[in-house]
Amino acid sequence: MGRILGLDYGSKTVGVAVTDPLRLTAGPVDTLCRKEENKLRRTLAAIEAYVRQYEVDRIVLGFPLNMDGSMSERAEKTLLFRDMLVKRTGLPVILQNEQLTTVEADEVLREMGVPRAERKNYIDRIAAAVILKDYLGSERKRSDVGTDCV
Repeated sequence: MGRILGLDYGSKTVGVAVTDPLRLTAGPVDTLCRKEENKLRRTLAAIEAYVRQYEVDRIVLGFPLNMDGSMSERAEKTLLFRDMLVKRTGLPVILQNEQLTTVEADEVLREMGVPRAERKNYIDRIAAAVILKDYLGSERKRSDVGTDCV
């Protein structure tokens, strides 16, 4: 069983997080930046390097739906990015609803005492960790259904 890579895909950045080997926790790793939204070659190469480095066997990608659950323009771009990831890595890419993850990430940074001016340096990777944590929680709930404790 490999680790899971979590990604928070934005117009100019991609936050990266990864699970521990037992898939119990998610931790922030990096924020990949690019000058233009459609310049993804280096971003995909960096993600591919993280896949190898951490021995990842699946990717969880934040999926930015609107609050009413409808598709946003960003969600459509995320689907295209997902397709690129699958083609580049050969791994399954699972979409995880990312509603309010940036708000939660900002709250985490505030609680840690990170000054507002510095939060932008960490927000995307923390958001990726929140997305991955949410996915792990939903996986646990699915595996707990129907289990009996003696």
